[in-house]
Amino acid sequence: MHYRKLGTTGVEVSSQCLGTMMYGSYSNTDLDDCIGQIHHALYSGINFLDSADAYSNGESEEIVGKALAGRRDDVIVATKCFNPMGEDRNRRGSSRRWIIQACEDSLRRLNTDYIDLYQVHRLDWDTDIEEIMDGLSFLVQQGKVRYLGSSTYPAEWIVEAQWASRRRNLQRFVCEQPQYSIFSRGIETDVLPTAARHNMGVIPWSPLAGGWLTGKYRRDVGMPADSRYGGTGRFAQMSRLGDDPEMLQARYDLIEQLDAVAKQADLTMTQMAYGFVDAHPAITSTIIGPRTRAQLDDALAAADVQLDASTLDAIDSIVPVGVDAPGMTNFAPNPAFKRGNRRR
Repeated sequence: MHYRKLGTTGVEVSSQCLGTMMYGSYSNTDLDDCIGQIHHALYSGINFLDSADAYSNGESEEIVGKALAGRRDDVIVATKCFNPMGEDRNRRGSSRRWIIQACEDSLRRLNTDYIDLYQVHRLDWDTDIEEIMDGLSFLVQQGKVRYLGSSTYPAEWIVEAQWASRRRNLQRFVCEQPQYSIFSRGIETDVLPTAARHNMGVIPWSPLAGGWLTGKYRRDVGMPADSRYGGTGRFAQMSRLGDDPEMLQARYDLIEQLDAVAKQADLTMTQMAYGFVDAHPAITSTIIGPRTRAQLDDALAAADVQLDASTLDAIDSIVPVGVDAPGMTNFAPNPAFKRGNRRR
C-alpha cells in the first residue's frame, strides 16, 4: 500500500480507499462479515473509508460506525449527501437546510463527532453553488467536518465551485470523486486536468466499471446470477444493459481484447484495471467497492501493481485516451437540454 497527500491538505491517505456501498441491505446483509472486511482492510494498510447516507438508506454508515469503534481517530472517514433520504421533498439535494441536517444524521449513524471528508454526491442543478458552499462551510466552522469534496461534478462546475468559494471567502472543495476506469476515460480530457490545476485530490469510483473489468461478463456467459447485474437484485433492476444488444456486443469485444493485454502482462483483469487507474498522476486514492472477502482480497492484491508503458499503450489502443466505452455515462443530464429549455 502507498500513501499520498490528499490535495494540499497535508493529510496522507492510502492509495486504496475502501468504498462501503455494498455493505448493508442493498447487497451484503451479513453484518459480521461487513465489519470483518473493514477490519481486514485496515489491517492491510488502508486508512481511508468512503460511504454515503444513501447507501442502504444509512445502513452502510451505521456499519462503518460499528467497525470503527475504538479506532476512529486512526481512520480518514468520508461520506456524502445529496440523494433522497425519505419521501419528504426537502430531504434531498444540496440546499443549506438539507446539507446541515444530512450531516447531523450521518454523524449519528457513524457514531462520531466529525467527518474527515464531506462530499456532495452529485451536482444539484437547482441550487445556487454559493448556497451549497455556504452550507458546507458552516459545518467546517462548527468543527463537524474537516474537509469538503465534490463527486461526479463536470469540470466547469468544479471551477464554478472554486470561484464561489473565493468570492465569498468560503471553504473550498479539496477533492473530487469522479467515475474513472478503462471503460470510463472521458474525464481525462477535462475533469482530471481541472482538478490538478486547482490542487485537488481525486478519488475515483467504479475502477472495475461495475465488475466488467474483472472479466466476469463474457459473451458466452452473459450476466452471472451472483454478479451485481445478474439475478433480480437492486443493481440488476437499476441496470438496462440488456436493452441494447449492440452495446453489449461492443463491450464483449473490448473485454476480449483487454483480456489478451492482461495475459501478456501476466496480470489478472482486475489487477490491470486497478493498476490503470492508479497510474494516472492526478489520482490520489482508488475507491475499491468489494461485496465479499474474496473481492476485497483481490483488490488488495492489486495495491502495488504498476503497469509498464507497453501495457498502458496497449490499453490506449483499445480504449483511446478521453474516450468512454459504449453505454458509459459520467454525469447527470444537463437540464439545459430538457424539452422547454432548448431552442427546439
